[in-house]
Amino acid sequence: MAGSRDIQEKQKNIGVIGGGIIGASAAFRLAQRGFRVTVFERGGWGAEASWAGAGMLAPGGEMDGDPALAALAIKSRQLYPQFVKDLIEASGRSIDFQENGALDVAYGDAEWKALQARADRQRVLGICSKAMAADKVKAFWPFLRTENLAGGIFYPDDALVDPREVMAALRIACERAGVAIELQSEIETVIAGETGASMQVAGGREVHMDAVIVAAGAWSSAVELHGVAPQPAAFPVKGHLLGYRMPDKYCQTIVRCGQSYLLQRANGLLIVGASVERAGFERAVRPAVVLQLEKAAGFLLPHLAETTPTEVWAGFRPGSDALQLGRWQGSAVYLAYGHYRNGILLAPVTAERLSTEIASDLL
Repeated sequence: MAGSRDIQEKQKNIGVIGGGIIGASAAFRLAQRGFRVTVFERGGWGAEASWAGAGMLAPGGEMDGDPALAALAIKSRQLYPQFVKDLIEASGRSIDFQENGALDVAYGDAEWKALQARADRQRVLGICSKAMAADKVKAFWPFLRTENLAGGIFYPDDALVDPREVMAALRIACERAGVAIELQSEIETVIAGETGASMQVAGGREVHMDAVIVAAGAWSSAVELHGVAPQPAAFPVKGHLLGYRMPDKYCQTIVRCGQSYLLQRANGLLIVGASVERAGFERAVRPAVVLQLEKAAGFLLPHLAETTPTEVWAGFRPGSDALQLGRWQGSAVYLAYGHYRNGILLAPVTAERLSTEIASDLL
């Protein structure tokens, strides 16, 4: 039976629209199952949100109120060690993956009470944390501002990964698994049926697939679907980030305060983020927003108040009214977008869900 199933899988063609971490991870897992997979990317490999993202894997920093989404995030975080291991083995590339936890700090009694209440809500969702008195925070994170520090909440299960290294490994792993990658190939329309779908590639070429995944991030609703109702809207949420070159292991965990966060990659780059802006697909880096982030960084780490960022960039998070994940209206089209701030975190579970669902539906 297993041999017959393998033959069936190798006869099935899957088209993935989008070469970011979501589409690439799904392509990798589908290829591992024996499907013939082609990734169509309108631009460059992992060149949008996957390149711009800081790489927090942080249910503790992101989940507060949606039990289903929290469960998905926790599951994906649990999958990450094996996901990284598989990519390293398949590609031969190293990946910066740090399971060092995260600290949320509060300045003043009001912030401290709000932080503790949030942690209480999160425990109901299955997110573990530990309250830390101000003196403990000062002892373990001596670089932080101490004036008016009220306390902190430590999240031991939060982690970080370098998404650029993940994407580099995914490129090699996908190619070695037989995935065809077509860059600068925009899919304009998809004609969906119950047993297959035809895709129109910009320039006039038409290709037929047994299943199609729409994983084009903020551009996902630009793909015209025919034969089914239009997919839910996707939209860009712009975010600015700063990078500071610092000594290695200067910031050994993620640190968060309000809407700001800090994390340091293994190469020494200390990342400060991030703004949240509904500005369409306007790419320009705005000096006023950069200044706001610099002030937030200087407040949290006084040393940075006298330091100039070495890198500044902006990217587009893939927004939607809700996470879109799964088969669309009983057709051969599957949606995988709307991950917003958690595309890097949710990549392993998204790939697992899609590959399992497609295998179940097609075989």
